Amino acid sequence: QLSCLVKLVTLHGIPKDLDSYPKELLLFLSPSDYAATGSCRQFFANIGEANLDVLPRESSQRRELLLEALACLKIPGTQVTEENAEILGHLVCDLGGEYIRSSGSNLLKHLSQCDSFLPDQEEAIRSVISSGNTTFGPPEVWSAFTLNELSGLIPAFDHSILQRIPK
Repeated sequence: QLSCLVKLVTLHGIPKDLDSYPKELLLFLSPSDYAATGSCRQFFANIGEANLDVLPRESSQRRELLLEALACLKIPGTQVTEENAEILGHLVCDLGGEYIRSSGSNLLKHLSQCDSFLPDQEEAIRSVISSGNTTFGPPEVWSAFTLNELSGLIPAFDHSILQRIPK
């Protein structure tokens, strides 16, 4: 339905008020289509706010969006800054374990918004948390506030992390 709606909305070119449409419509446009109305950074900031589950997690369309976002933000290698993580929004949920390991705590808060994780992502999250080299510190010093901030990551924690968190 959304892809049909995009065809109707863009029948006579990209509307200037595209930002006022539901963000999910943008999932069916390419950044070059959007270029007439704004920057690719703005495009991916809007995509990051969209419900990405409209597209299947492993779909080529969703993978392509992530690759285009990484290229637009000129992210070299696998290290994502806090600012770029903010722009990526929900797209961080599709980053592989190597990005999570390299970016450390820059991604943790954003990853806690994800509905589920692939095994590779869970392993990377555990690795980053276990290292203690995050803005949240090691699990031994976490408070209820910290757990609340990271609540979406709890399903990825294993016994060795959980037992280190103060009661």
